[in-house]
Amino acid sequence: MKNTNQIIQAVLGLAVLILFYLHFSGKSAQSNIESSIAVPSGNFKVAYFEGDSLQNQFDYYKEVQLQLQTKANENQRQIGQMRTILTNKYQELQKLSQMLSQTEMAGKQQEFLQQEKAFQGKEKMLADEFQEEQVKKLQDVKKKIEDFLKAYNQQKGYSLILNNYPDLIYYKDPAYDITSDLVQGLNNMYKKK
Repeated sequence: MKNTNQIIQAVLGLAVLILFYLHFSGKSAQSNIESSIAVPSGNFKVAYFEGDSLQNQFDYYKEVQLQLQTKANENQRQIGQMRTILTNKYQELQKLSQMLSQTEMAGKQQEFLQQEKAFQGKEKMLADEFQEEQVKKLQDVKKKIEDFLKAYNQQKGYSLILNNYPDLIYYKDPAYDITSDLVQGLNNMYKKK
């Protein structure tokens, strides 16, 4: 305990000496940090857009969401059909269990387990394909937004354009909200293609 107090006192004493030196030598840790950061001169303009509004109003994004929802529904339908078939086979197996010999029952159970394994494989394959398609389509949407913002920003000259998610930005001046410009431009670009 005594050694720990001495070590802490030595570290604090050293910190005081360093601060004393920095204060009276005219150099500070802050000035060293500031000098290493290159800040561009001129105006630094920031704009933002409302991500949820963009999702609700960008026609291409809505189309992608509809396609993905349709695909998810189709996958669920296929999985539901397969699950129903598997459930029926299980119930049939339960009914036959009193009438079959142990050897016949073991064969039927093995057949059922193989079908269940095939079902699980198909379910995983459908989920993986859907996830891959979803990522690909959402990356395409993001690329369209990025491409539009690059062209849009050539005229506007913003240094930074942010996507405003809830609880991310604590204050925002509506004068810098470019959501309507973004939605209108993206929808016009989408209609042309």
